[in-house]
Amino acid sequence: MLCLRNITYEDKNRRIIENVNMTFREGITYSILGPNGAGKSTLAHIIMGVKKPTEGKVLLDERDITELSITERAKLGITLLWQEPARYEGITVEEYLTLGGKLNVSESELRRVFEIVGLPYELYCHRFVDKSLSGGERKRIELASVLLLKPKYAILDEPDSGLDITASDLIDRTLKYLGKIGTTVILITHYEKIAKKTEFSYFVCGGKVVRKGFSEEVVEYYKRACGKCPFLEGMSDDH
Repeated sequence: MLCLRNITYEDKNRRIIENVNMTFREGITYSILGPNGAGKSTLAHIIMGVKKPTEGKVLLDERDITELSITERAKLGITLLWQEPARYEGITVEEYLTLGGKLNVSESELRRVFEIVGLPYELYCHRFVDKSLSGGERKRIELASVLLLKPKYAILDEPDSGLDITASDLIDRTLKYLGKIGTTVILITHYEKIAKKTEFSYFVCGGKVVRKGFSEEVVEYYKRACGKCPFLEGMSDDH
């Protein structure tokens, strides 16, 4: 079980996250739902160790991991799909996905994840992970790397951003695969349709948990609340 306990985060004397409590149990799919600027990506970065909370703790199976690095958390089975994937010069997609051959992956496994993320294996396996790839292609390759790692906890930060209309089917396939291997999914999104694909949701706005519960119920509340909320006026990028 992964927990956020009384998490507060401040940046430049501005409070972005305030006293947030969340619990993620094994094998369940979760979404953190909210408008742009609500603090969703900040929460993802705190879970992964990219950012340290100003107050509060991150617990994994009752162990305090608040001070652990990204690498140490990765070794414990926590993985983040970045909202903006990185580019790497000089390595092929296959080398990137197998960590230069350090990750023991069969060709059939590689083909399977390529199929899930919607990329033809023969066309992409030996391409270079560089600027010749579009943002959507890099996002799919980054997602494939998450699938191959088979993490205990997969944080998917806006997995549909930069993708085309096939993104919904891609997320369906991804959630199904991760569910089969027992991964707990934490999906960051501002889209109601995407949040509905998960089992349990946290609705976050203004850095606080406004509502939590079964995804269908939280999404309906989100639709009603956000249509009337003055907080959304003038909001742009997420924190």
